[in-house]
Amino acid sequence: MSATPEPPPSHVRAAFGARDEEPELLEGGVAWRCDEIVLKPVANTAEAAWVAQTLGTLEPDEVRLARPLRSTDGRWVVSGWSASRNLIGRPEPRHDEVVAMSLRLHASCGFLARPRFLDARQDIYALADRMAWAEVDFPLQADKGGRLYDVLAASRRKMQLRPQVVHGDLFGNVLFAGNVAPGLIDFTPYWRPAEWAAAVAVIDALAWGGSDPAIVERWSHLAEWPQALLRALLFRLAVHALHPRSTTASLGGLEHASQTVLEVL
Repeated sequence: MSATPEPPPSHVRAAFGARDEEPELLEGGVAWRCDEIVLKPVANTAEAAWVAQTLGTLEPDEVRLARPLRSTDGRWVVSGWSASRNLIGRPEPRHDEVVAMSLRLHASCGFLARPRFLDARQDIYALADRMAWAEVDFPLQADKGGRLYDVLAASRRKMQLRPQVVHGDLFGNVLFAGNVAPGLIDFTPYWRPAEWAAAVAVIDALAWGGSDPAIVERWSHLAEWPQALLRALLFRLAVHALHPRSTTASLGGLEHASQTVLEVL
């Protein structure tokens, strides 16, 4: 049984203007809401500060952003915690809307320079990303996705798409509330083409979101779509094989997604 996460300490709440609010653990077990402020622990201070500064400047069309908050002394991160405004809504299986939002979001990110901290990332997600793009090689456990990864990697071809800052993990981080614009509550930066980020959202929807396979065809007008899908699938397979808590059920979802991707390669 996993331990209950520790709420943000009182001095952190006070620093972000939520001294008297009782923290409420949000769904997902990571962030805490204190009235209209959401506090979240961060693993990398440089990355968290970059995300906060970036989200403070972006103005994507028809996207609500959880705007970051500075502490009373101007910091983005206090004792390993960051803060943002609370957004109304909850994740819903509106997968095509997530993909469309991804494209609008990334249209507003094209001017951003490549963050320096990306080179220093050493977590499993960074390793899986580099593997999917054939930048590094690493042995994967066969029965956790490595066997399928090796089969699919043989279909990888060169791509000509322009890399930029993109959000590489939209699944579960987009909130819907009726007919208002979708809301984005987090930002996980990668330096990859916008088409790849859209493809990751499609792979996640196929694997774990219950999406119909036709979602692949609905976005087939995107440039180099088959190869973008392939790299998104390789990325998720590598993450699965590397992650200590991956399960047979989650691999089954990726195997299901692979059947659809193979039809377009």
